[in-house]
Amino acid sequence: MTSTMQPPTTTGIAARALDAYKVYGNEADENSVRALDGISVDFAEGAFSAIMGPSGSGKSTLLHCLAGLDSLTRGHVYLGDVELSSLSEKQLTLVRRDRIGFVFQAYNLIPTLTAIENITLPVALAGKKPDEQWLQTVIRTVGLGDRLHHRPTELSGGQQQRVAVARALVSRPHVIFADEPTGNLDSKAGAEILSFMRQAVREFGQTIVMVTHDPVAASYSDRVVLLADGQIVDEIHAPTPESVLDRMKQIGH
Repeated sequence: MTSTMQPPTTTGIAARALDAYKVYGNEADENSVRALDGISVDFAEGAFSAIMGPSGSGKSTLLHCLAGLDSLTRGHVYLGDVELSSLSEKQLTLVRRDRIGFVFQAYNLIPTLTAIENITLPVALAGKKPDEQWLQTVIRTVGLGDRLHHRPTELSGGQQQRVAVARALVSRPHVIFADEPTGNLDSKAGAEILSFMRQAVREFGQTIVMVTHDPVAASYSDRVVLLADGQIVDEIHAPTPESVLDRMKQIGH
């Protein structure tokens, strides 16, 4: 067995891809599409990581495979020390419910539920009661105290995304995966969401892995992983909007 096949032994890794390939179509066919082409990458616990790259670079595919929403053609994905491909569909569903939080561009709120009901939904689905002290901390931090009994249609886009971020945080997941979380928001609302996510990492030790196409959004992270043609081509630590934009231009954004 090669060293790349060994399960991770290092603590402090929240999510990891090892020799990850995702091919649409028959691998032997020259018309097949390699969305991921042999990616190996770690995402640290208690850090805010961003994944960037030109359209079609594989960034959303990588996120979805790391989160167990999609499966690899070959290779390995670990959440902590759990290899996702070794799990049954039922086990994978439980891991996604109990250990992963999601924030999507489209908010994905249930329209018939109030803000507080949407926030506590993952805990309710698990048949548990929320930790009341933590719930109040999350609500206070996202600044939704006076909007808790409003339905999504009564909230602005920024408020709806705050509900989505609060929902992702409330079960204290091992890692939150965010796919273009500010894509539908204006710059002010987007900055508020990103500041809150940054605060969740700094103050609560949350782990966040975010896909974004926006250099300003990426600058809130600790580290940016840059993809092109399904491969990692660079990474930036302590990114600024300028340093991200510069590298993006170099890889042909």
